[in-house]
Amino acid sequence: MKGVLFVNLGSPDSTDPKDVKRYLDEFLMDERVFDFPYWLRSFIVRGIILNTRPKKSAEAYEKIWWEEGSPLIVLSERLKEGVDKFTSIPSALAMRYGNPSIMSGLQALKDQGVTEVLLIPLYPQFAMATTETILVLAEELRQNHFPEMQFTSIPAFYNHSDYVRVLSNSVQRYLQTQEWDHLLFSYHGLPERHIRKSDITKSHCKIDGSCCQTASPAHQFCYRHQCYETTKQVAEYLGLKQGTYSTSFQSRLGIDPWLKPATNKTIHDMPEKGIKKLAVVTPAFVSDCIETLEEIGIQAKEDFIAQGGEQLHVVPCLNDDQDWIKVLARWIDQWALAAQNA
Repeated sequence: MKGVLFVNLGSPDSTDPKDVKRYLDEFLMDERVFDFPYWLRSFIVRGIILNTRPKKSAEAYEKIWWEEGSPLIVLSERLKEGVDKFTSIPSALAMRYGNPSIMSGLQALKDQGVTEVLLIPLYPQFAMATTETILVLAEELRQNHFPEMQFTSIPAFYNHSDYVRVLSNSVQRYLQTQEWDHLLFSYHGLPERHIRKSDITKSHCKIDGSCCQTASPAHQFCYRHQCYETTKQVAEYLGLKQGTYSTSFQSRLGIDPWLKPATNKTIHDMPEKGIKKLAVVTPAFVSDCIETLEEIGIQAKEDFIAQGGEQLHVVPCLNDDQDWIKVLARWIDQWALAAQNA
């Protein structure tokens, strides 16, 4: 019997600093997120970050928390429920960090008799800190608790025509109701070393301004290339003119080199360059979360206005967009049919 497991990033159980600390500990102690030796990772995370960051992060979560709970969780649940209406394949929802866990999601599918699972990491672009860590943990759980299960996962869909279409259309619908001078594509940032570690050729990814435009097998797992390609394809779909859009990377943590340009600096400098009405879309996320609602929607907007900007519009993520729901349902049915005919 076939089933689907949707997996998103995760969220604290509440805005209580204790819950936030517990969540951050699980997240930052992941060796594919904070990829330092355990002793150094533990010293930095548990010795420094978790003694200072939870209270500040809890305050940020309080600003965007919904009555139903975490926006990321609520929107992911709505997405799953929407997909369930268009396919007969049973599904479950899990988060890589926090609750509901991947373990509980797989158990829920097992309880329904599922033995073949399609894993859908809800990340358009591949990264070791997102897609890879989901697949690695899921496989560990399969070996230890669900040996009868077989897993398939959908590849990064950053350039899939269905995804590009629904993302582009959602951006267009939103921007039709707004005045804007420039569209910024802001993606979650990563340390540059993650890009090099994911380079299967061990030599292509130099992050030198040209490697992402030069064809290579490395692009299959290159987050930076996939982000720029998403921007390129959406811009082409929408017919955007050069100079009216750009790409940046947000959410930097630490002092080592991260992907550039940085979103916060980019937005800070825009009013001085004559951009007074800015629209920001965040295609690394399919569900609105603290990075979109608070980091861009509150922090970045306040800074933009303080520097002389007039309006900053945050384009909503795909969330439970009906076209996006139908695309996912179609992908699931295509997988089930192909598996049946194999």
